[in-house]
Amino acid sequence: MLSIWWVWVVGGLALGVLEMLVPGFVFVGFATGAIITGGLVWLGVLGSSVPVLLVVFAISSLLVWIVLRKALGIRRGQIKRIDRDINDN
Repeated sequence: MLSIWWVWVVGGLALGVLEMLVPGFVFVGFATGAIITGGLVWLGVLGSSVPVLLVVFAISSLLVWIVLRKALGIRRGQIKRIDRDINDN
């Protein structure tokens, strides 16, 4: 079942919808990785070996997540750091 290209694309779209419902850039890397993997299967670049497909999915998901984290991630000054406790005298 994982060697069919449209299964990867539909899974990626489902993960994209899930990202819209649960925002936070958690599922967007997986969604994009699944769509990339489906595209590579459709183009014939990847065969039907499930372990190879899963490795390509994992690597592409990680790379997309890293790029999005750098581009849209936490900005300097966005995190409030508390150095003093209000209960200290």
